[in-house]
Amino acid sequence: MDVTLTDGGSKWRYLLEITQESAGKRRPLVKREEVYKDEEELLKRPDKHDQVDAERLTQTSLEQVNSNVSFRDISDFFAGVVYLHLVPQLLKYAEGIQGKFLENDPFGQAFLERIAATGEKKRARRLNRIQAVLQKAVPQLEELQFERDQISGKPHLKAKYSHWRVNGAWQREDQFSDGTLRLIGLFWVLQEDPGLLLLEEPELSLNKRIVGLLAPFIYKLQGKGQVLVTTHSSDLLSDRGIALDEVILLEPSQEATTIRSADKLEDVEQLVSGGLGLGEAILPHATPQTIDSLASM
Repeated sequence: MDVTLTDGGSKWRYLLEITQESAGKRRPLVKREEVYKDEEELLKRPDKHDQVDAERLTQTSLEQVNSNVSFRDISDFFAGVVYLHLVPQLLKYAEGIQGKFLENDPFGQAFLERIAATGEKKRARRLNRIQAVLQKAVPQLEELQFERDQISGKPHLKAKYSHWRVNGAWQREDQFSDGTLRLIGLFWVLQEDPGLLLLEEPELSLNKRIVGLLAPFIYKLQGKGQVLVTTHSSDLLSDRGIALDEVILLEPSQEATTIRSADKLEDVEQLVSGGLGLGEAILPHATPQTIDSLASM
């Protein structure tokens, strides 16, 4: 990993290479760790201390408060990165599962508590914005609200759907579709304005038409932060507002994975210029070279 960051004044560079123990517990070890500020070298590992005590290589200097004093800005940036891959079943069946909550809650187990912990006015404002967007994707949805169970005090989301009855029908989150829950989670975290938000395949559980609208939805709801999305969906990449230099291709091979920007791929640029959708033009490049051999097995 080689990351360059700027904070308006200084330019930071952080390099990290990880290897694995050749025997024993097969733990990940620091092979290389370097930090630079405006070209000045602040850290270079392994160092003489690592040579004396190899156990030190089981931890990066970045994660240790006693070691990252001179480059705490980098540590703070990474600490602000948010990863979200909301699993609807963890919300629908939370009482039955009652599993261990992972740090930073990447799968949304505590998503309702996250909403409950938000101030009432801010919560209502965010839910109103989500409601407005959801109504474009789910026309039957009339209203989205937060409530607490009168007996247990547990937080819930409820939505009112248009119905053959005059007053419609209310449903709680355990009756929402997987796609609706994923959209609510995505649109909520976008409004939290994380410095960097990582989304893994947000198209899951959604129909093609909605997936095609995700890019403009994300653009409209995100704050000042940056959003990185992984996807295998040509529909998500169908929006004409996505530029070639905004798409990074990971090309797997037997030796390694190569990273290239779509605007550096001449055939992709020509196909898109000729009218082909960006997803259709670039996704064939992401197919492993050995995948065709499966057909003959």
